[in-house]
Amino acid sequence: MPIRTGWVLPQGQTRQTTRLTALGAGTPADQSTSRSGIVPGSADGTYRVSGLSLTGSGPMTATVHAGRALVQGLPEQGAYPVDLSGDTVLTFTDGNPLNPRVDLVVLRVYDHDADGLDAYGAVLEVVTGQASATPVVPKIPDASLPLFTVRVKAGTSAGTGGIDWNADLTDLRTTVASVGGILPVYNNAGVPGAYPGQYQDDDVTHHLQRWSGTAWVAYPKEIGGVAPQNALSVGSYPGQYREHNGVLQRWNGTSWAAYQPPVQTESLSSGAVATTGWSVVSYEARRSRGLCTTSVVVTRTGATIPSDPDGNINDVTLCTLPAGWRPPFNLEAAVADGYGDGSAMIAPSGLITLRTWSPNGFLKAERNVRVSATYILP
Repeated sequence: MPIRTGWVLPQGQTRQTTRLTALGAGTPADQSTSRSGIVPGSADGTYRVSGLSLTGSGPMTATVHAGRALVQGLPEQGAYPVDLSGDTVLTFTDGNPLNPRVDLVVLRVYDHDADGLDAYGAVLEVVTGQASATPVVPKIPDASLPLFTVRVKAGTSAGTGGIDWNADLTDLRTTVASVGGILPVYNNAGVPGAYPGQYQDDDVTHHLQRWSGTAWVAYPKEIGGVAPQNALSVGSYPGQYREHNGVLQRWNGTSWAAYQPPVQTESLSSGAVATTGWSVVSYEARRSRGLCTTSVVVTRTGATIPSDPDGNINDVTLCTLPAGWRPPFNLEAAVADGYGDGSAMIAPSGLITLRTWSPNGFLKAERNVRVSATYILP
């Protein structure tokens, strides 16, 4: 079997073995151990993981292809770098006549100094499961990296067509990366991180994720970005945002709530200038998000202005509104003094011109005339 493991032989490790199995520090699992896993990559960069793949090569045989891995033993053993430099064929025993079973393919390291099994080295093994109406995966041996499970149906043999390598093969391989590197997730998205600030790339959700100390958080969200539709069901911190069915939502610590931004308003109480024959009593204006409401009160200081039986008067200007608070086009506004009412036009120049009044009415001195309107600012 063309397989090597570094730092396990009691003597005689070659320079070639040292070169092939130099995998770096690996992905930490805690303060003293590393994750077991496959070194990611493929020849043309198309696949995330191609090392130690398995394909059926016969009815009851399969081929494990070349690759490199790291296998963690007990904490006191450390992690073993392993290199499989050529294809290896594994043979599976025939199925039980009555019940199915699940076999486990593992990459296993033997180290007599630690396990007392009188062997040194790495091997590919098939751990045969127990036949049962509801078979379970066999226990993973110590210092082993699980690669695949293979379901062997009842009565399976070369004579009955053998194992269905498409339907009955499950990929268990996981990935490792050098400490500090970004881990390309493969069957291990839910494995907790070892330290806050550790990163992984999840190819399912297409997120770069950062370990927060308690959970993997998509990195754009970690720095305050808006989570896209269906990317986040539970918030990670109060003040986090997400887009949900076209609505911006904010996580309040327990639930998502539609975000209601504070209403920014501006107010003005000066700046209206009366025209001849009038005096400004008060001026109030308020605007928010481009919508402006204006109320100006003027009093007549000139001669009384009568209206005819149809409510017509000679157009008379009242005052001018300040710049920045004027409508973008000619706008009709309501006017009243408590005795009569009419309409006025507010021009883009801010000039307010009274145009009609109550039939047979009078605009007399010392009566307050109120003009009010709401409009969108330019």
